[in-house]
Amino acid sequence: MGYGLGVDLGTTFTAAAVNRDGNLEMATLGDRSAAVPSVVLLRPDGGVLTGDAADRRAATDPDRVAREVKRRLGDPMPLLLGGRSVAPEEVMAMQLRQVVGAVAEREGGAPDVVTLTHPANWGPHKRRIFESIPARAGLGGVRMITEPEAAAVHYAGTERVGDGELVAVYDLGGGTFDATVLRADGRGFAILGRPEGIEGLGGIDFDDAVLAHVDRAVGGAVGALDPSDPAATAAAIRLRHDCVLAKEALSADTEVTIPVILPGVQTEVRLTRREFETMIEPALAATIASLGRALRSAGVAPRALSTVLLVGGSSRIPVVSRMVSAELGRPTSVDAHPKHAIVLGAAAVTEYAEASQEPVRSPGAVAASTQVLSPVVAPGPAAPAAPLPPEHLSSAGTPAAGMPAPALAEATSRRRPRLPFLIAAAVLLLALAAGGAYLYNATVVPAAGSTVAPAAVPPPAPVPAVDPTVAATTARAPAAASPAPDGGTADGTPGGTSGGGGTRRPTRSSTPPTTTATKSTAPAPTATAPVAAG
Repeated sequence: MGYGLGVDLGTTFTAAAVNRDGNLEMATLGDRSAAVPSVVLLRPDGGVLTGDAADRRAATDPDRVAREVKRRLGDPMPLLLGGRSVAPEEVMAMQLRQVVGAVAEREGGAPDVVTLTHPANWGPHKRRIFESIPARAGLGGVRMITEPEAAAVHYAGTERVGDGELVAVYDLGGGTFDATVLRADGRGFAILGRPEGIEGLGGIDFDDAVLAHVDRAVGGAVGALDPSDPAATAAAIRLRHDCVLAKEALSADTEVTIPVILPGVQTEVRLTRREFETMIEPALAATIASLGRALRSAGVAPRALSTVLLVGGSSRIPVVSRMVSAELGRPTSVDAHPKHAIVLGAAAVTEYAEASQEPVRSPGAVAASTQVLSPVVAPGPAAPAAPLPPEHLSSAGTPAAGMPAPALAEATSRRRPRLPFLIAAAVLLLALAAGGAYLYNATVVPAAGSTVAPAAVPPPAPVPAVDPTVAATTARAPAAASPAPDGGTADGTPGGTSGGGGTRRPTRSSTPPTTTATKSTAPAPTATAPVAAG
């Protein structure tokens, strides 16, 4: 009996859920919980650790650990892990491979379908890169769904949602914020308007705020730690972990005490819920403004919403529900486990009994026939892809991620006729020839009855030798060369001085030269070293 698998590769946590015959269940990935930290460690022998195992080793091997990689997706600069450059999408592929492998071992076989979630406000560039991750992990039979759609599907499975009902999703996760408006259409949910979001705002920023509060309380001792000292690095990692626990505890308690054990410093720092809420209220106000833009884009008034779904781990903070409800005047719905709502919705939409669906392979080498249902745009020329079914288009008619724009698809499918261009070129040549003849007669042939005095011709002078590279550069240089991004000029001339360094000497001619070599002042390109993992 087959099963479907939903996977949420979050910024701070990774989770998976199994759908077997319509029965949904969270897959246990961690030692003590279903979700695991989104942490990857590359061992010296080339092995890979993820989740809790990688998190435990982070204190002893900090230069081999990658965290919060989802924020780096689309960044052309690779991560530096143990001296090895690794692209962010490769790190996420390692996470996905480990998750599918762990679930397959527990379930006794690979899933028939894997559904991956991603933010709705990602552009085509990030979506294309994200859609390449299953192939990098050696998986086929993978589908994609946006996180707000998955959250709405999970909500509809627990609450009655009528046809045409409007729902707003407020997704405050570990690293990003997303706001989307959806309408129930009887078959599922359709996104209305344009999803909004804030890429660099989430729970890890709240963790940083708590850590900064502790640093101020201890007189800057945290910021003064030497990052090259292994003992100081381990103490900083442990302190940050305690700050995360304190933040989460304030969702149920009104006051916490954070232990601070640093080299030369051993104390405790008190933090109240009100102090924490004051720290994050400006950021929460920005998320509510983003939700308002999503509502205006969808043409939906707040009073038309049936509810506002609060998903993501950071949505459990009590002030979030109060601020959203007070601003919109609508009730909010918070799942008992907001971290699980998205992945459970992803598992619910897996369709694993289709005869045409290729089953997911166990993680291993990538086969040439790996099937990815959401199209992947690979670099370079490729065979035209088969058209996607209508459900891959949003309600606004926007092409799904990875699909070429309609104008591009039309341009590449038709060959332009050449005959009109040939006729136009011939007419242009005839016009130029006629114009040249007219100018010649007007300036060279004298008028009737007039005489032309012979001009005194100076004796021939020897022509000085000119460096051929200078002459070629002078002939090519435009009147005003514009710098190009690569350090040269817009017409392709390299940056630096023109020619080979020779000096032009004036010829003995009655007309001064009118063409001069143009020097480019654009700076030479500089190489950028890989960015170390944060």
